[in-house]
Amino acid sequence: MAHTTEPRHWQAQEAKQRFSEVLRAAEADGPQFVTRHGKEIAVIVDIDSWHDYQDKARPDFKEFLASGPPIDELDIRRSSEPARTVDFGD
Repeated sequence: MAHTTEPRHWQAQEAKQRFSEVLRAAEADGPQFVTRHGKEIAVIVDIDSWHDYQDKARPDFKEFLASGPPIDELDIRRSSEPARTVDFGD
């Protein structure tokens, strides 16, 4: 969803009191930032923007596997050292 206006900053108390307006602004105008003592603490976005973000944020399983090192670079040889002894408390 394309938005052309600058995101608005709401103080937490104001955002709480005018929550419906904040939601409408997120749908119509884009992300709405919530601040406490002048520091950004949260952002409210419309659901389409959230889904777009989620889709881009994590690769699917196939992409995850493909992004790893080439299989011929993996060292998958078994160690020739003897296994450690385990004390079973006998």
